[in-house]
Amino acid sequence: MANSDPLLQHNRGDTYLGFDFGTKKIGIAVGQTATVTASALQTLRSVNQAPDWSGICKLIQEWQPAGLVVGISRQHDGTDNPVTPRMLKFCRQLEGRYQLPVYQQDETLSTFEAKQLLFDDVSVSATKLWAVQDQLAAQLILQTWLNHHAQHPI
Repeated sequence: MANSDPLLQHNRGDTYLGFDFGTKKIGIAVGQTATVTASALQTLRSVNQAPDWSGICKLIQEWQPAGLVVGISRQHDGTDNPVTPRMLKFCRQLEGRYQLPVYQQDETLSTFEAKQLLFDDVSVSATKLWAVQDQLAAQLILQTWLNHHAQHPI
């Protein structure tokens, strides 16, 4: 399956996975610096209020990313909100488990933006919206990071 994916035909060294962390679900996207394009990949449900490490491991093995991008939400004044510490812990766990660089990207309103896009612009049903909003939010997070990276390389 992985070999038939056209995105895998690119140099794996420029592939990144993006994450929209939530306590119940984690949306995941994939993107490349060469094309400066991110695509929604999938949503993993948490297992006993913990990330689905098995599912994340499979995606990292399949895509072999050069790095990981995690959306971090904060209050409008820049202070942490109640979920920010869990997002930062998730970043540390990713880095420790996979020995890959983890980049943090402001994700303020990304899930809201994803919902607006799907519900208003595309008229997706509420049930379908719940299933895909997190992976679309991950795509928006990763796309923002890729756009910035294209203008300011690491």
